Amino acid sequence: MAESHVITALSRKRAELSGDIERLQRELSDKVSALEKLDATLLLFDPEYEIASIRPKAFRPPDDWSKRGEMTRIILGIMRKASEPLTSSDIAAQLIVERALERTDKLQRLMTKRVGVALRGLRDRNIAVSQPGPGMSVLWSLNLSPSP
Repeated sequence: MAESHVITALSRKRAELSGDIERLQRELSDKVSALEKLDATLLLFDPEYEIASIRPKAFRPPDDWSKRGEMTRIILGIMRKASEPLTSSDIAAQLIVERALERTDKLQRLMTKRVGVALRGLRDRNIAVSQPGPGMSVLWSLNLSPSP
């Protein structure tokens, strides 16, 4: 006889996947409907327009995206090498250098936000600590005496 806890867990997982599929089917149906309306609107403006000539645009993540855990590992490496606490902006600038990305103001702002989110997660897990810095900045460092 099968283990009841295994059957329960598998049933729960199946229900979850089934729900996801139903949600995605509804979402797909909504997208198809929106596409049909957009096609009809295009044809109102130009009845001769070849809608089939419009190629679908594939989603490609930008080069500045990272794999799961990669950003946290780089942040921890930067913080280990640092001789003093750093701001999230300082860490983001170093992260951009280490990942050999082209530094722009937009990328710096984006990475600073992402680093801030990662640092708050590290602080919540008692791996990093924050302290007030000059002005409105926050200084971050590794927690050298983490308690369990």
